[in-house]
Amino acid sequence: MVMAATREESPRSPEAKVGMQVEDLWDVQEPQLSPTEKLNACFESIPVSAFPPAPFDQAIEIRSDSSLAEAVQILAQHKILSAPVVDVDAPDHASWIDRYIGVVEFAGIAVWILQQSEPPSPRSPSDGSAVAAAASGVISPVEQQVLGSESAAATSGSFFECLTSSELYKSTQVRDISGSFRWAPFLALQTTNSFLTMLLLLSKYKMKSVPVVDLGVGKIENIISQSAVIHMLAECAGLQWFERWGTKTLSELGLPMMSPASIVKVYEDEPVLQAFKLMRKKRVGGVPVIERGGNKAMGNISLRDIHFLLTAPEIYHDYRSITAKNFLTAVRSYLEKHDQVSPMLTNMITCKKDDTIKHLILMLDSKKIHRVYVVNSDGNLQGVITLRDIISRLVHEPHGYFGDFFDGVLPLPQDSRV
Repeated sequence: MVMAATREESPRSPEAKVGMQVEDLWDVQEPQLSPTEKLNACFESIPVSAFPPAPFDQAIEIRSDSSLAEAVQILAQHKILSAPVVDVDAPDHASWIDRYIGVVEFAGIAVWILQQSEPPSPRSPSDGSAVAAAASGVISPVEQQVLGSESAAATSGSFFECLTSSELYKSTQVRDISGSFRWAPFLALQTTNSFLTMLLLLSKYKMKSVPVVDLGVGKIENIISQSAVIHMLAECAGLQWFERWGTKTLSELGLPMMSPASIVKVYEDEPVLQAFKLMRKKRVGGVPVIERGGNKAMGNISLRDIHFLLTAPEIYHDYRSITAKNFLTAVRSYLEKHDQVSPMLTNMITCKKDDTIKHLILMLDSKKIHRVYVVNSDGNLQGVITLRDIISRLVHEPHGYFGDFFDGVLPLPQDSRV
């Protein structure tokens, strides 16, 4: 029998208060509604202004004239995947849509890095500024002398030391890589939008985080990420509505959503840039590193891990080439040496299809990871489950729900989306 939290019991956190709102709304929903329809109705009734604010050290904005080097340091220092970009040329009285030019992600910077790791096209112009070179993905002749004609393609251990010390990396500004932003122009929610809208954007519409703007002051009031939603759900454990849903097994909820053959993976002896290229091509946030000749994962490389190539390139100096295995070994050694806590220091975190969604949510929240791999009894990979997958099983999009919400918010061309 599922025990519900009592009304006298004090909520454990601001996130639990949101869960209590859902609990109260659940009790007054029409009895003929299915549990999924009830959850949709509950989340539609709660404004996003009720979502707890992001921690102060994660409510970061990046100036559009910041260099890529500065942006990487800011994202890595605050342990965040993305941040809104403030247009430094916008007037003081600008509206929020003119104040921000987008959200820069490690993914966008990764795209730029990958372009620098590929040989320039023979048809590319031989002149032009470093900014133009960065925007088009072509290394200028000056930078080609710095990086070497073959170093980018070979990705030797010294390649990233050369790259991060080059003027191209130091002088290219965040606004120069705006073509790698996920949305154009800036997409944000208003404080009066509903939780349901936010949850759908973070799941079906594949946004990693959603800014919430205050129209009165024209600035961002909150940033809600997929991981913040998972933390909220973890804090709702024990509430009746959550237990009804949370005690379902992964297989009952249709998870994982892919077959074993569809898993995007990289082998241990492949270049680490192959892992990031696969993430870019397949639009995934991480890949398992597989032992050659087997189907067991020895580690995971996520998109945010690219910052180790940029913030500590010296750890690869002695490698003739940076394979996926070398990457994992060097990063783990670096983290241990600097007494840093990271999911990369733990054993591969996995789950089984008969685990409950509650168990998975609590594990993801406690480990601060964004994906978990599903394995069978032999430890072979069966699938992967991401934060987005979990949120997508919580709510569904009613027919015609968004209407003209996306008018003026056009996805970028296919080859420039992350």
